[in-house]
Amino acid sequence: MAQNTLIPAAVAGAAILAVGVAAGGAFVGKGVENARIGDRAVTVRGLSERIVKADLAVLPLKFASVGDDLQAVQADVDADTAAVRRFLAAQGYQPAEIDLGRLEVTDQYAREYQQQNVAARYRVAQTVIVRTTNVDRVQATTRQLDQLIRQGVVLQDYNGPSYLFTKLNDVRPAMIAEATASARTGAQQFARDSGAKLGGIRSATQGSFEILGRDEVGYDPSSQVFKKVRVVTTVSYRLK
Repeated sequence: MAQNTLIPAAVAGAAILAVGVAAGGAFVGKGVENARIGDRAVTVRGLSERIVKADLAVLPLKFASVGDDLQAVQADVDADTAAVRRFLAAQGYQPAEIDLGRLEVTDQYAREYQQQNVAARYRVAQTVIVRTTNVDRVQATTRQLDQLIRQGVVLQDYNGPSYLFTKLNDVRPAMIAEATASARTGAQQFARDSGAKLGGIRSATQGSFEILGRDEVGYDPSSQVFKKVRVVTTVSYRLK
């Protein structure tokens, strides 16, 4: 009789244990579900672009002379330098906006790999550099360079001016705000489409600012007065 009374008690104990395990499993499962819901997120990118005008122009004017008499060649270069300075002064540039670049002197006979039938022994080249914030004036100057040619100044390796935008810090805060707002708009649309609510920002990264030419195809960006400034932000939002 004692053994028979122990069997129901054992069965009851096993049943209680089973219920406890099942309940524990239910709580564990609920915890994983909540963790997954809490971990739901959407990552989007926001873009901000704006067109700006260059605020700095650099115009290099290079010219050269050749001959067998070094002093005579240098005298020709000095005369061209004076002509270029007069031309730039007539264009309205201040002395502080005009600088001399590197003077290049080449002795063709002293070169390690001398070319055959060298026409002249010496070549002297000089560069005059205009650096100014008056971008419009530089544009006008480039259309009047034929005046130098009429004075016998032949420009070498002329690639035109370079136009730069140096005031990135002036537009940076507003553009970051625009890119972040753009990212949030995309995240809100995703949340609506998925039947969720948009939560707070989980992480955010800002890409590098790019300064491109306004016309990206077929033109050198540095030769364009108008630039396109672009930044992309990547933001991860929680979903509720």
